[in-house]
Amino acid sequence: MSLIDKVPGDLRLYIGGIFTLRRREALQKAGITHVLSVLRFQPDPQLFSTFKHMVIEVDDVEDENLLEHFPATNQFIQEGLDGGGGVLVHCAMGKSRSATCVIAYLMQKHSISASAALSYIRQARSICEPNEGFMKQLELYGQMHTPENVEDTPAYQRWIYQREVELSRACGQAPEAEKIRFEDLHVTEKPADYELRCRKCRRPLATSQYLIAHGSKSPDDAQNSIDPTVRPSQTCAHYFLDPLSWMRSELEQGKLDGRLECPKCHTNVGKYAWQGMQCSCSEWVVPGISLSKGRIDKVRMGTSVAEIRRPPGAAIPSPSPSQTRQNL
Repeated sequence: MSLIDKVPGDLRLYIGGIFTLRRREALQKAGITHVLSVLRFQPDPQLFSTFKHMVIEVDDVEDENLLEHFPATNQFIQEGLDGGGGVLVHCAMGKSRSATCVIAYLMQKHSISASAALSYIRQARSICEPNEGFMKQLELYGQMHTPENVEDTPAYQRWIYQREVELSRACGQAPEAEKIRFEDLHVTEKPADYELRCRKCRRPLATSQYLIAHGSKSPDDAQNSIDPTVRPSQTCAHYFLDPLSWMRSELEQGKLDGRLECPKCHTNVGKYAWQGMQCSCSEWVVPGISLSKGRIDKVRMGTSVAEIRRPPGAAIPSPSPSQTRQNL
């Protein structure tokens, strides 16, 4: 490893630390025409007089939002390469912030994963290691299919909302009303398998795509276990879900916790706690927004009959001969 390292391959793309800028001969030899600085500093105009320069002012901390800058940094790098020049991406040490931006570019350029891109640049610069927060942002960027416009992507908007909730939680407060994201007001590509209805008035309250899995289980596995070997205390007594628009009047009051009422019959159907809630299966869900299974019917989409719940291990009764004849 040196002060400036070339990313493997045919691209004239380089990565380094801030002291690289003092190596004028090395920069000229590499044919550097564009410099991307990914750190907070006051640049010396003389250092960049011969380069096209772009600065992204971010700190090397896990909660810094570098994801929002990927489209701009990718475009800057591509413009430099398309112009026939060389591009240097640097931060303080050439380890985390600069590596993150180079990885984001390689992900979009070659349609590869964040881990594959990291392994690729480590061939040239072994110290490259984005902090954990930046790696999660890169993974999300890959899940979003490296879009040209990040901020209009639902996955990014949801991520921003989750950051706001976490910040509020750290301050011991409920999130500001205008920052609460009601998922049913946004487009979702997930199909709904079933809906949840108020048991008293039959008013639909949620569909399956708004349920939240907790632990390492899927929503159905985590919340609908009927395994006879599982003790009752380990099964989930609630459906955990995203904020939905019918909850608006309650969630926008600024309270840390409270109860949820059916908007039609005003029956208490659940509760919420922005600080988190422990499920009966012992998992913590943050934030905790839940509907009580004892007050909800689960209805498969396309049917009008609620699913009947039976005790663990209970067998489904066989139809009598007379019932069988009537159905023929």
